[in-house]
Amino acid sequence: MSLLKDFYTVKSCTGNGLYTAEITLNPEHEIFRGHFPGNPVAPGVCMIQMIKELTENILKRPLFLSSASNVKFMAIINPEETPDLSLELDLKEEEDGVRVKNVTRFGETIALKMSVQFKNN
Repeated sequence: MSLLKDFYTVKSCTGNGLYTAEITLNPEHEIFRGHFPGNPVAPGVCMIQMIKELTENILKRPLFLSSASNVKFMAIINPEETPDLSLELDLKEEEDGVRVKNVTRFGETIALKMSVQFKNN
């Protein structure tokens, strides 16, 4: 189940260990009306949730966020200007969960880099 109902659409997700997900943000989503009116920006917490949901779909099991490190927001993601994103997910299975290194881009621009640890739920 997605907490971000209609926030994004997955166009494709391929890979084996190293995955690439192509997604499109919905600029009409209610989140963007409040974050920020007239200048929509994808909230960081929503980006982290999206990575969690993509990882759960890949692994076919529920997870919860245990820790995040090296979180670097490097460019603003405006869904009206750059709705199409490419998310690289490097998954490393661990005994009690999975470690994910992520790089999110729109075009050639890196918007987000982070490492997260998800535990099995």
